[in-house]
Amino acid sequence: MTDELDFDILSAEDTTTRRDEVVTAVKDHAGQIARELAILQGGDYGQETFSTRKGKWTLKYEGGALQYLRYKGKSGGEIYVVSTKQPPEPEDLASAMRDYDEFVESYNEHVRSLDGVLDDVETDFPAVETTETVVAERDRILGRIREVCDTICGELHRYDGTDYGTFRTTVSGTRWELKREESQASYLRVGGEGGIYLLSQYEAPSAPDVRELTDEFVGFVEAYNEHVEELEASLSQVSLDGE
Repeated sequence: MTDELDFDILSAEDTTTRRDEVVTAVKDHAGQIARELAILQGGDYGQETFSTRKGKWTLKYEGGALQYLRYKGKSGGEIYVVSTKQPPEPEDLASAMRDYDEFVESYNEHVRSLDGVLDDVETDFPAVETTETVVAERDRILGRIREVCDTICGELHRYDGTDYGTFRTTVSGTRWELKREESQASYLRVGGEGGIYLLSQYEAPSAPDVRELTDEFVGFVEAYNEHVEELEASLSQVSLDGE
């Protein structure tokens, strides 16, 4: 049947080859714009839209490289001149390229508009206050708190003989927890889970927290002393002579 058909079929090879050449050229050229925008905007990812008399061009970049270049004419319809999917139809490409020069000029005007924008920015900044004195005082107070807690931990270790332990009490309605490893304090936490670590193996608390909790720490020590007194009282009731 096909042998009887005698029609000439025109090859689209020349058109598609030219289309691919144009797309490659645009990709290289607009890729320069993408890199400049990435530098200008200070990031590897972003997009920018530029308006012309005939429409709008949107350029998107990822990793500083051109991701796509989209043209939307005022008459409607979107044309992806460059994309990661499929190339544009030759007629659509031709339509968009008639406005490409104005897109580049719009980008250039955008860059020129920023020329000198930072000229009047003052860089004579005020002096920065040091936190050295505050930190030193905070560390001094925390050092004293740790000394007291280590002493408590040593006494508790001597009493129960275990390598690990926790002493918990409540001060003014707030839960305090001292965890030890042998005779050393591992942490002192105020407020239960999610509370403030007055002592820890990691970072120090803020100076305002230290100021607020230091007075309460006195109550924590008093609670420990009462705990020891209760232990002594319970042992004083034990008699070995049968009386």
